[in-house]
Amino acid sequence: MLLGLLAAVLAVLAAVGHLRLRELRDSESSAAAALAAARTFAPDMLSYDYRTIDADLARARGYATGDLADHYRELATVLAPEVRRQQTVQQAVVAAAAVESATPDRVQVLLFMNMGTTKVFPGEKQPQKQVVQNRARFVLVRGQGHWLVSELSTLIGNAPNG
Repeated sequence: MLLGLLAAVLAVLAAVGHLRLRELRDSESSAAAALAAARTFAPDMLSYDYRTIDADLARARGYATGDLADHYRELATVLAPEVRRQQTVQQAVVAAAAVESATPDRVQVLLFMNMGTTKVFPGEKQPQKQVVQNRARFVLVRGQGHWLVSELSTLIGNAPNG
């Protein structure tokens, strides 16, 4: 009887182990795919040009879902006029990226970005140029067979110490 109980417990543990291993493999696969998507999406979602701002925001919205997609709609009315007025061009380039956490359907990615911005302020003739390093966190979710960004936050301040 004890031997039968031990065999049943071992069978349950083996089944649970197998399921966890499959979930881990699915998470690893999702992490790799979402990381590649984040590296591709980030420049389009964080770059814009005053001459094409409406199309730039529409393109960025195409990579977003939920509240983030709604936020890009709002930016079209709030950000676009200011971008045009200051003739702003912002170019984002991914310097590095890494997965912070992953499940099969949700992946959090940390991106290190080089951001170049050029503006012409009213009353000035010479453009002001600035290059800064920034960090962004994307939360990607699987939607309709591909990855979409559900959350985007820029991280300000110093990197946390080990």
